[in-house]
Amino acid sequence: MRILVLGGAGMIGRRLVESLVAGGELGGSRIEAIHSFDVVEGGVPSPLVSTSAGDIADPAAISSLVEARPDVIFHLASIVSGEAEVEFEKGYRINLVGMQNVLEAIRLAGDDYRPRLVFTSSIAVFGAPFEEPIRDTFLHAPLTSYGTQKAICELLLADYSRKGFVDGVGIRLPTIVVRPGKPNKAASGFFSGIIREPLAGIEAVLPVGDDVRHWVASPAAAVGFLLHAATLDTAILGDRRSLTMPGLSITVGEMVETLRKIAGNDTAALIKRRPDAAIVKIVSGWPRDFSAERATSVGFVADTDFAAIVKAHIADEHARKQATEGDAA
Repeated sequence: MRILVLGGAGMIGRRLVESLVAGGELGGSRIEAIHSFDVVEGGVPSPLVSTSAGDIADPAAISSLVEARPDVIFHLASIVSGEAEVEFEKGYRINLVGMQNVLEAIRLAGDDYRPRLVFTSSIAVFGAPFEEPIRDTFLHAPLTSYGTQKAICELLLADYSRKGFVDGVGIRLPTIVVRPGKPNKAASGFFSGIIREPLAGIEAVLPVGDDVRHWVASPAAAVGFLLHAATLDTAILGDRRSLTMPGLSITVGEMVETLRKIAGNDTAALIKRRPDAAIVKIVSGWPRDFSAERATSVGFVADTDFAAIVKAHIADEHARKQATEGDAA
């Protein structure tokens, strides 16, 4: 089996590649090669893994990757919500044109080629006013450019799958918490920041109120979603190829209290409440709670405890620190 990961240098992409390398197989088939593609080159040290860098909006670059006829393509390449909202043209070029390039490269590769394409969509495809909880059948009426781009991509994925060009599965990811490393440009970045920064002894800005409720999942759960989507029997999905992934519905206040219980009052005190009208406006249009019955009925599994997510992040950071110190020695 040959695997292509678009967006493989990102946090989730790298974890996915690490998991594939560690497992050595996918769906009972031995992995022969993994290619990781991103705007910057970066990969996992392994004889199985090759890497390249380029622009997903360049059709020639994507066609050359598809020419190798990977059996499974994971499409994670995207610019994040806040950046897509501020840089309108860039958002459509990367998030929408990039998806079109992937689908067209697959279609033009030949009638005998029909790979599994796992596309990372977003809960941002839904917009207020919401039903509570939101079901997969709820109206797609996004209130951001990012959500609009993802919603269009879902429609394209379904149509190309219906026509038999690709075997697609779209997974609407919750906000992933806790993301390691430096903050990105996602409007949702503070959900990770208010946990990650205080645990590192750094002040974190909280731009919204404690009563804001959101749908979250851990990085480990996100990788699990991707792997399951790659091996799922798509016949049970019919023509509705995108599903909302399970997650946790939790308020900012509950997140802060969980941090306080695990790391203490001094750590929680590093969270500084500074309302940001722009972020508040964006977040007010985001969904808060979901019924992911369709996804769970076909085997997708997510976190059930936010404390476990925080503790897993602490353990991951400790392991990363030890590995860095070991390399330096």
